[in-house]
Amino acid sequence: MEKRTVDPWKWGEYTNSAQAVDVKQPEGTLYCSGQVAIDENGQVSEADMRTQLLKTIQNVEHLISEAGYECKNIVRLNVFTTSTAEFFTTCIDVYQGFTAKHGIKQATTMIEVKGLFQTATVELEATVVK
Repeated sequence: MEKRTVDPWKWGEYTNSAQAVDVKQPEGTLYCSGQVAIDENGQVSEADMRTQLLKTIQNVEHLISEAGYECKNIVRLNVFTTSTAEFFTTCIDVYQGFTAKHGIKQATTMIEVKGLFQTATVELEATVVK
């Protein structure tokens, strides 16, 4: 698999993403459903958004690993949140730490929504290539 990011604007260097990701000759593609802070018993967290994001990231990492893929090969990572303002003030360092830890340079979209599954406040949806 060959992966190349495309970022035609200078400001793109300062975001934690890429404007586009070009993938050639992948062995496989994993389309992950949105993941939230849910435990192994199916209970959704009622914790604050930061704590939920930490658990959500763990779930994303576990799912990708169980499928035989690697987080470093995430090419699209969409973020759904009930408050973009809260996400940027309390969670951005956690999110950036996750992408830096795995060396992810992904296409991304952040969407503020009225509500998510049960008490979830943040959800991550990933596409991964091999």
